[in-house]
Amino acid sequence: MTAPAEPKTSHSQTLSRGIRTLEILADAAAPLTISDLAARLGVHRSIAYRILRTLEDHSLVMRDDSGRVQPAPGLAALARGVQRDLQSAALPELTALANELEMSAFVAVWDHHDCITLVTIEPRHGHAAVIERPGSRHPFSQGAPGIAIQSSHTPQEWERLAPHQEYRPAAAEARELGYATSHDEVINGVSSVAAPLRVPGQLPAAVAVVYATATRRIDAETIGRRLTDAASAIERSLGG
Repeated sequence: MTAPAEPKTSHSQTLSRGIRTLEILADAAAPLTISDLAARLGVHRSIAYRILRTLEDHSLVMRDDSGRVQPAPGLAALARGVQRDLQSAALPELTALANELEMSAFVAVWDHHDCITLVTIEPRHGHAAVIERPGSRHPFSQGAPGIAIQSSHTPQEWERLAPHQEYRPAAAEARELGYATSHDEVINGVSSVAAPLRVPGQLPAAVAVVYATATRRIDAETIGRRLTDAASAIERSLGG
């Protein structure tokens, strides 16, 4: 696997490699050997080892008995502080949504590149629920959360905010409805419904649910309205 080219800037190469290490480990389906990690980073094994030792010192990675590397609990402490107010305000609404609709409910934020799941709640009795993990990332141009985020802006506003990001036709429809839907865009067989979250001073966001298309027949309008109510409650909690 070819490593991404190092940025041609004055940014710290060591810091960049450390962050990339955490990204690789977070995306890996299982713990990695140091050799595997070095190959994915495109660096010598000794460099990968020094990076890991530093991250271990900060409890961000750990090694199991076989020496394989995986994320450590220190990452959870860092994640807890990301948009803490939004996470706290969203949790009661997401819990109600998840258990009422028997779907995973989550808040996704746009980091000006992708949609990232900030916080998620799984239904108490939803054994067949699609799982949306915190930290999950998908292209902004795919899925209902991105459509919903765009829908909170006019095409003219969006052009100023993100001139290189196309304003999707579905966003104009969602702007009229108050919610967005998507089917099979991020993962084949998985659908989503989302409503925009408008909170001054926060990253553009959406509250959403996700479900397996083949196993659920839903009333998109009813769920969409439920999500817009949840979004409004979160905004009020944050003083919006």
